[in-house]
Amino acid sequence: MASRIALLAACAVGLSVLMATLAAYVTLRAQLHERLDDSLLQRATAATTTNLVEDATLSDLPPEVLGAADLRIYVVYADGTIYPRQTAGWVSPASAAELDVAAGTRQQSLRTISRDGYDDRAAAVPAGAGRALLFVQSSEPIERTLDQMGVVLFFVGLAGIVAAGVIGAAVARSALMPVRRMSAAAEHIARTGELTPIEVTGDDELARLATSFNDMLASLAASRDRQRRLIADAGHELRTPLTSLRTNLELLALADRRGGLSPQQRDEIFTDATAQVEELSTLVGDLVELARDEPLDRAPEPLDLADVVDQAVQRVKRRAPGLRFEVETSPWWVVGESQILERAVTNLLDNAAKWSPAGATVGVRLRDGVLTVTDDGSGISDTDLPMIFERFYRAADARTMPGSGLGLSIVRQAAVRHGGSVSAARRQPRGSIFTLALPGHPDLEHQLPGAADTAASPTAPATGSSPAHI
Repeated sequence: MASRIALLAACAVGLSVLMATLAAYVTLRAQLHERLDDSLLQRATAATTTNLVEDATLSDLPPEVLGAADLRIYVVYADGTIYPRQTAGWVSPASAAELDVAAGTRQQSLRTISRDGYDDRAAAVPAGAGRALLFVQSSEPIERTLDQMGVVLFFVGLAGIVAAGVIGAAVARSALMPVRRMSAAAEHIARTGELTPIEVTGDDELARLATSFNDMLASLAASRDRQRRLIADAGHELRTPLTSLRTNLELLALADRRGGLSPQQRDEIFTDATAQVEELSTLVGDLVELARDEPLDRAPEPLDLADVVDQAVQRVKRRAPGLRFEVETSPWWVVGESQILERAVTNLLDNAAKWSPAGATVGVRLRDGVLTVTDDGSGISDTDLPMIFERFYRAADARTMPGSGLGLSIVRQAAVRHGGSVSAARRQPRGSIFTLALPGHPDLEHQLPGAADTAASPTAPATGSSPAHI
């Protein structure tokens, strides 16, 4: 690319130099010839003030006698006769304009006489009745000057083109240095996997490109760190149920070799193994959900968040029969994925049920797109509150309880995916409160024009929806 920029700069300068050279040459040539014509006319006019020049010419005296060695001087008569006759062939025949000047019908005339590859300029002015004085001067000195000027301009232009190419190449190499650094960095990353940022200098477009490249590297590094943490945390969390399963299986095998277990012991081991399998299945599902940025099957549709909340409440009631659920909902239509939203709401309810003592009440309220879930547990400490939605984070008093530390992370991911937010806070006098807010509208037709037709179809809800950003 640097060579192309240098070539482009050289071509641009070459074109500019060529145009400037042509303009200078043409202008200089026109001015020199104009000065020659003015000089001839002035000298011829001055010579007509006396008869000295005319008499010397008629006497066939050379111009050198008159101090005009650079001229040829002739007297032209109106009948076409030219003196001196010995050199009259140089300007013969006289032009019609010169005959008019001799006849007194024209003030002056100019013409070019081409001889031996050079041009002479001839100027005629009236010199009396029936005759004109004709001064002829060669333009050879002018042409030699123009030739020399042309050579000088050619070499100056050539030097300018070469200098432009060299300077253009230097500027291109300097300007493209950030691109080279980015290319080298990309090759280094592909070869070693090290996400090392490049140095940014200046504030031009290439500097902004380098900054964007570094931002991309930072995002890749953060993504890689998250993947490593996810793998490490997942390995740690999977180790516990797998170890428990292996222990139960080894216990069954050992018991069979020693005569077997009693039905009650066997039932206890099977119950424990089943619980561990369920925990393992839940953990794997949560990991799969969190490991991908987008759901595998994106099928957003208008849905009533109140229905999603009611279904989640019924599911959690079956798992926590010793708790009371106070549910208050109002229609709130969103465009989203029911499976993801129901899982998020279920996780909030499961978290509240896990921390609520037996006989306690879990409050569930949905109004104007804001879902609040309250419990009567011990609450969230100030230390745990900022980390409550992080992956695999578990409070100190939660590490002895069932769970993987992924449920609330899934809630946050679902909220962000649908353009909403989730937060947690302590509740007075005890317990905690979780708030999930999603954009939408209580009226389907108001929020989504034309969605009523979709709602009326067999596969869509019967009423309207509001858009959620997914």
